[in-house]
Amino acid sequence: MAQTDFQLMRQRMVEEQLKSRDIADPRVLQAMQDVPRHRFVPDNLQHLAYRDSPLPIGQDQTISQPYIVALMTQALQLSGHETVLEVGTGSGYHTAILCELARQVFSLERYPELADRAGATLASLGYENVEIHVGDGSQGLPDMAPFDAIVVSAAAPGIPNPLRGQLAEGGRLVLPVGDRESQWLERIWRYGDTWNIERITLVMFVPLVGMHGFSGAQFR
Repeated sequence: MAQTDFQLMRQRMVEEQLKSRDIADPRVLQAMQDVPRHRFVPDNLQHLAYRDSPLPIGQDQTISQPYIVALMTQALQLSGHETVLEVGTGSGYHTAILCELARQVFSLERYPELADRAGATLASLGYENVEIHVGDGSQGLPDMAPFDAIVVSAAAPGIPNPLRGQLAEGGRLVLPVGDRESQWLERIWRYGDTWNIERITLVMFVPLVGMHGFSGAQFR
């Protein structure tokens, strides 16, 4: 498929899936317009890259639908100077969106194969303000903290305490919380020892497996 076809599909995605709903942050809309989502999915699925749906990327993981990526990113309220932690690199697509909008991105992935593939794709597209680490996402990256914003692309049974502790004053943490049947996308603001928790919408994500998440057996 010609590059121009992908550009047209991306424009249609922004107009029909994002602007027509509740995505209004102009910086988020521009990033969604600029990042070539088809580069982050398997070759045989590239023609589906701009549909309003998740797609498989291997290791029983998915790339989230464009609207959810935009919604989570908008909820972070990024202005461009932030240091961001992303838990769940996956394909690297959301990582690229964050790189467009933040000063520095640290991304943490459980599966080395996905981390390597995402890193290669991001490098091929010229992103330099990102570091990808392999490990237990529920524990965050304490050596790189504090973070102005944290986004988690997997569902946790509750807000992991290590991620709370790694959030800077005034920082925002966006993650899905719940079980296999019911998950809420939540935004947590930190004001000293006070935590303001908002529920945004019902979602469905793969589980956050780790010490402060689920065991692998809980979602089988």
